[in-house]
Amino acid sequence: MKLLIRNLDRATTEKELNDLFKEFGTVQSCNLVMDKGTGESKGFGFVEMPKTGEAKAAIKNLNNQTVGDNKIRVKKAEDKTA
Repeated sequence: MKLLIRNLDRATTEKELNDLFKEFGTVQSCNLVMDKGTGESKGFGFVEMPKTGEAKAAIKNLNNQTVGDNKIRVKKAEDKTA
């Protein structure tokens, strides 16, 4: 299941994000969306967790949690249809 994580503190690293979600299960991939011009985080990213139950536990436990200076929002990422 692919999760969208929004409202991340701009100082949050991919490793911190990965470690946060690893508490709830296997993390298949983790990536922050970076600004091409500045190289800084845009404040959101994606985490993929192969097991639906683990992903749902991560959503339940991490949504509205404070990470850094911000309350993050975690939800299932919508599939983009081309």
